[in-house]
Amino acid sequence: MRANAVKLVTFRLGHDCFAVEIFAVERVLRYATPAPVPDVPPWIAGVIEHRAKVIPVVDMRRRIEVPDNTITPQTRTLVLNTADGWVGAIVDAVMEVVSVPSAAVSPPPPLFRGLAAKFVRGIAKIGERLVVILEVEQLLSSDDRIVLQCALVGAESA
Repeated sequence: MRANAVKLVTFRLGHDCFAVEIFAVERVLRYATPAPVPDVPPWIAGVIEHRAKVIPVVDMRRRIEVPDNTITPQTRTLVLNTADGWVGAIVDAVMEVVSVPSAAVSPPPPLFRGLAAKFVRGIAKIGERLVVILEVEQLLSSDDRIVLQCALVGAESA
């Protein structure tokens, strides 16, 4: 790969196209219903086991506030690498792996503030469409992980 290019895994949420850097993707799994966890934010779908580890699963539609959709045969769970470990991300469909010139990636517009700005790493033009590149490190913050861990411990002791 050239140093002046970025390799992205693109996926769909509703009618919109998003991406994450390929190095952030551990695996793409067929969708399986996560085990529910009580007392967690509504955008945490639950947990799954992957390679003998229990990992949290984020419903990406709820996390970035895209209207809910039904699960289809194209629904996938992306297992993403973060500094704090793996995180599952439910997406409507994985589309393709693309390489785009670094110059084609723009920073998020200044209008993106708060929650939106936290999740967006940049915007890339791929063909005729704009793709929002997400910041995987922000999908599950340290506070979110603490809430999830407390819920898991509480569920085990119940």
